[in-house]
Amino acid sequence: MKRFVLYLWLLVALSSLTFCQKTDDDLKKKVVYKGPIAETRDLLTLYSDSAKLKIKLTSPLQLQYESGDGVYPKGLDLVFFDEKGNVNNTLRANYGKYLRQKDMYIIRGNVILHNPNKSETLRTEELQWDRQTRKIFTDKFVTIQTKDDILKGYGMTSNQDFSNPIILKPTGIISLQQ
Repeated sequence: MKRFVLYLWLLVALSSLTFCQKTDDDLKKKVVYKGPIAETRDLLTLYSDSAKLKIKLTSPLQLQYESGDGVYPKGLDLVFFDEKGNVNNTLRANYGKYLRQKDMYIIRGNVILHNPNKSETLRTEELQWDRQTRKIFTDKFVTIQTKDDILKGYGMTSNQDFSNPIILKPTGIISLQQ
């Protein structure tokens, strides 16, 4: 009986040592947090150049990450202004992401870009805006409605004021005026 108690006591002592060993190892592992470091509600960001308002960005929610990237999970609205301070075009989407390393926005979900001066509207599911080159582009299906036509196709590139859109692979009937 004494031997049995001794074996039982040794078994308990050895098992507690191994459990302590695992716990110490678990505590030594570094936990890396990859979630947002800041959350901003009812965001309003103004971009200016030479004291002139160029872009107004609004969003109900922005999540800011340590890398400098930002996510707009509830959508975003952008308003682009010309040199005189007039609205050049507006951009609306259900979701957005800013990539700081590339200085680029990726905008998804019911993307609508409207140029009120030319009465043109672009609709697509994804659009990218490169702030450095001031270009907007996509490889997704696009529809551009002008005063006279509805243009459709896959892929589009344009300058950010949407004054010169080019559909890369047009589809459908295209009317040519002489």
